[in-house]
Amino acid sequence: MKNIDLIAEPWSDYELLDSGDNKKLERYGKYIVIRPETQAIWKLLREADWKKAQAEFSWNGGKGAWKNKGIPESWEMKWRDVRFTARLTSFKHTGIFPEQAVNWEWIAEGVAGLKDPQVLNLFGYTGIASIVAAKNGANVTHIDASKQSNTWAKENAKLSGVPEGAMRVLLDDALKFAEREVRRGHAYEGIILDPPAFGRGPENEVWRIEEDMQKLLDVLQKLFSKKPGSFFLLNGYAAGYSPQSFLQAIEGSFPEAKSAEFGEIAIREQASNRIVPSGIYLRFVR
Repeated sequence: MKNIDLIAEPWSDYELLDSGDNKKLERYGKYIVIRPETQAIWKLLREADWKKAQAEFSWNGGKGAWKNKGIPESWEMKWRDVRFTARLTSFKHTGIFPEQAVNWEWIAEGVAGLKDPQVLNLFGYTGIASIVAAKNGANVTHIDASKQSNTWAKENAKLSGVPEGAMRVLLDDALKFAEREVRRGHAYEGIILDPPAFGRGPENEVWRIEEDMQKLLDVLQKLFSKKPGSFFLLNGYAAGYSPQSFLQAIEGSFPEAKSAEFGEIAIREQASNRIVPSGIYLRFVR
C-alpha cells in the first residue's frame, strides 16, 4: 500500500487562479467564476483578479444561486483529445471535476495497456472518465441514476467523437446493475466509481454510503476481471471520510488490492504553491 497525495496541475482549459475567504477563483475555458470552497480558510493573494469573474455562486439562507454576468448556458472545453461542455448548474458545479485530471491520465494509461478492455463506470455523472476510457480503446458501460447527467454524458461523447458503440450510457441504480451483471456472468477489466454520500436511483432506490458502500464493493469484487493489468479506481467527496477509510473498505472486499495507492486529491493554485484539497481516492492494478 502506498499513501500518495495527488496534485492536479493547471491544464489548457482550466486553472485555479486564486483561493481564500472560503471561496475559489477558477478559469473554465475562457470564463472566470467564483465558487464556495470550505477548505480555503486562508487569505486571498490576488484580490484585483477577483473583479474579473463573470459569475459567482453563493449561498443565502440555505439556498444557492449564480450571479451571472453574461456566461452562456453552456460552453465547450477540452482535456487532451476529450471535449465536453461546461454549465453553471443549480448546485455550484459545472459538470466537471477538474482535479480528476490526475485520474483521467491513469485511466488512459490503464486502458492502453489492455486488449479490448471492458470498463464499468458507476455514478458516471457527465461522462468524462468514460470518454477518456472509450477514446483509448475501451468498451465502456456508463451508469448513472440521473437522466440529466446521462443526457449530458451522451452529448459529451458525441462532441468527443467517441466511436459508435464504444460507450453505452444506462439509467440505472449502481448496486442493482452490478448485481445483475454478476448473475449474467460478466466481468470488467476496468472499474471506476465515484459514489455520493447520499443519492437516489431511478426508481427511488436509496443510496447511503455508510450502509451500501461495502455491499457494492463485495459485488464489484465478483465483477473484477482476473486478467493482469485490470484496474480499479474509487473516488470520494463525502465529507468526514478519510483515505484510510476507503482503504480499509477496499481491503474488506479486495484482498488482491495489495498494490493500491490511496490518499487525497488536491488542485494546485496558479497564484502560489498552495493547494486546495478536493477529495480522496484509491486505485490499484491487478
